[in-house]
Amino acid sequence: MKSNIMNVHKISIAIDGPAGAGKSTIAKLIAKTMNLTYIDTGAMYRAITFKILRDHVDLSNEATLIDLLRHTKIDIVNGDILLDNSLITDKLRTPEINQYVSKVAQISVIREKMVELQQHIAMNRSVIMDGRDIGTTVLPNATYKFFITASIEERAQRRYNELCIKGFDQDLLEVQAEIEKRDKLDTERTISPLRKDENAILVDTTGLSIQEVTDKILSYIK
Repeated sequence: MKSNIMNVHKISIAIDGPAGAGKSTIAKLIAKTMNLTYIDTGAMYRAITFKILRDHVDLSNEATLIDLLRHTKIDIVNGDILLDNSLITDKLRTPEINQYVSKVAQISVIREKMVELQQHIAMNRSVIMDGRDIGTTVLPNATYKFFITASIEERAQRRYNELCIKGFDQDLLEVQAEIEKRDKLDTERTISPLRKDENAILVDTTGLSIQEVTDKILSYIK
C-alpha cells in the first residue's frame, strides 16, 4: 500500500553511502512504495564517464570538458538514463566505467554541473536521491537523510555477483580492491567528499536483505 504522505507536502529523501552498499536498489523500492521520483545520481556520473571514455576526452583539459558539458544532455525517464537522447542504461555498469567514474566525479566542473542538474530536477517534485554527497551538498535541507553502508567484504561480493550476472569475467579480490580504491577516492576528494551528514540516520546493511533494509528505512519515514 502506498503512503499518503505525498498528499501532505513535497518531501525529499537523501541516501548516501559507499559503493556496493545497496543504495540504488533500496532507493528504487522506496520510490515505488511512496510514489516518489527516483534520481540515480551515480548513474548520471556514469553517463558522463561513458561519454568521456567513448569520445577519448582528455580529463586534464578543462576547456574541453566545459565544452563537452555544454553539449551534453542527461535525462532520467522512468528510471532509465538517456544521454543526448540515447538510452544507455545497460552500458553503465561495466568494469571500465567502475574504474574511472570516481576520477571523473572528482573534477570540479563536472561535479558543479551534475549538482546543478540534480537540484533542478528536485526543485518541483518529491524525490528520493542516492549518491555520495546528497545529504551534504545536493539536498542539504532534505526531509529525511540516511547513510547506508556495509562491510567491504559484503559490498565486494554484491558487486562481483552483479558483474557475473552481466557476463563480465572478474576476480572477487580484484573487485574488492577496486571498491577499496573507490572508497579512498570518494572520501578523500576535495570537492563534496563522501561523509555522513550529522543529521543522517546510519543504516548498516551487512547481513540484511534488501527488503529488511527497505522496511527499516520506511519505519523511520512513517
